[in-house]
Amino acid sequence: GLAMRMGAGQALLMLLAANMVVVAATKDSLLNICMDAKHHKTKPGPEGMLHDQCAPWKDNACCTANTSSEAHKDQSNLYNFNWNHCGLMPPKCKRHFIQDTCLYECSPNLGPWIDQVDSSWRRERILHVPLCQEDCEEWWEDCKDYDTCKENWHQGWNWATGTNRCPWGSMCRPFSQVFPHPKDLCEKIWSNSYRYTREHRGSGLCIQMWFDPAQGNPNVVVAKYYAWRKRSSPTWMDEVTPEPNQVLCALPWPALLLLPLALVVAIEGAGG
Repeated sequence: GLAMRMGAGQALLMLLAANMVVVAATKDSLLNICMDAKHHKTKPGPEGMLHDQCAPWKDNACCTANTSSEAHKDQSNLYNFNWNHCGLMPPKCKRHFIQDTCLYECSPNLGPWIDQVDSSWRRERILHVPLCQEDCEEWWEDCKDYDTCKENWHQGWNWATGTNRCPWGSMCRPFSQVFPHPKDLCEKIWSNSYRYTREHRGSGLCIQMWFDPAQGNPNVVVAKYYAWRKRSSPTWMDEVTPEPNQVLCALPWPALLLLPLALVVAIEGAGG
């Protein structure tokens, strides 16, 4: 019986190893990567001179120093996008849009939410990135009195002059009317790039636009968690955050199938 048990044990180890190789291969394709978009580097890496609000990403960034400085300009060469389409955007509001641009251009931690697009200026975008509640609500609070004429800023502008202007017939209205709640702002303004969550900064369950680099980048563990969930369950996007007792259920099915076998081998081994 010992030879058989040893054979079963080796088979189990080989199966587990194979499963881990599959998991590791998937993991690498979602973590520490740059999306295929207009200004992104092909691979993340250190950037010594990232400008101002993009500086938190300097140790490992998908953006160049030039991209980071363009992100701070009123009429940036990145996309010729004009923040001041309904009068002057106040600095306390604009800093959130700059931070949003820095996250989008510089972060190597958005892999689990990269989605393919067929667009003239990029092949990939982000979709449903779970944004921390504070990041979304502070953005809304600081912008609620600024005016805008559009709910979705990705499309529908008048580009006749080479920069975005309000489409004909649209009216400038306060943000708080166009976006009645923080959720509306975060989810609609960039056509669902972000998802509003009730998760808090530091929870490891939501992406922070704002963070103190001295404490390290909190989005690294968030990307790892969601990459693991994406591997474990193809429909993970539709789920709410799991309770701790659901975590076992989310193990990849080969591992679950092998658990009873592992127990049998262990018990028989102990008995022999």
